[in-house]
Amino acid sequence: MEQFEGWSPIVTEQQDDLVAAPIGRLAALFDHDGAHWPKGELPPLAHWLFFLPDAPQSTIGVDGHPARGAALPPVDAPRRMWAGGRLSFHAPLPIGAKATRRSVVTDAKVKDGRSGRLTFVTVRHEIVVDGATAVVEEQDLVFRGAGNGTPPPAPADPRQAEAREAVRFDATALFRFSALTFNAHRIHYDRPYAQGEEHYPDLVVHGPYQAMLLADHLLRHRAGARLKQFSFRGARPLFVDRDAALNMAGEREMALWTTDQDGCACMEAQALLA
Repeated sequence: MEQFEGWSPIVTEQQDDLVAAPIGRLAALFDHDGAHWPKGELPPLAHWLFFLPDAPQSTIGVDGHPARGAALPPVDAPRRMWAGGRLSFHAPLPIGAKATRRSVVTDAKVKDGRSGRLTFVTVRHEIVVDGATAVVEEQDLVFRGAGNGTPPPAPADPRQAEAREAVRFDATALFRFSALTFNAHRIHYDRPYAQGEEHYPDLVVHGPYQAMLLADHLLRHRAGARLKQFSFRGARPLFVDRDAALNMAGEREMALWTTDQDGCACMEAQALLA
């Protein structure tokens, strides 16, 4: 924190009603009826459909992100990514409940690497229902300068999945997920911007979209399972209209990962079952 002189973390709060409608739309996006999800409560990670940003349109930047307010450190870098996170689940989030999310930055570091200067910011969220903590989450944000978004060549992931499912993301699916999460980052729906400004080869599949699909993949292959912990990190961008797969291996401690058309791991996740 000392690298941002004059700035101190502040606690922010958001309230939301955990209504059923977004959960039904998520099932529609995932192309199933949600029958394997726990009844009467949010499936794992579905709280990402709530507590959405409500920044006025006049504060939206060129990249689609809202301006960074006082809750984030004054990072002087144009690019922002949600790189990963860690979650612990303490109680269900009942559909229909009123919930509060308290958020605060717990860490911020500036590092210089081969790709230039990077700023790593960790935001801690606590979701409370009826005075009890239901979910604790740490989100890792990375801020960087402009650069080439095309990933370098990498070897195929050598792991053998015990449950593997082919998947292919098209532009419509990316747009629908952006709409569900009120995420206006243009790399997910604006191909000229993604290619011309952030120098990706094509539209980028959201990291949280992949993480949610991996959690859903687990529940479809482990009937009745409940998550105790879940962590994820983006290892490599995944792009639209290419062959991809959801992969899973393990028993109580689960490894989950997405792979691209070359078999390279893109989103890596670990889940601990209750």
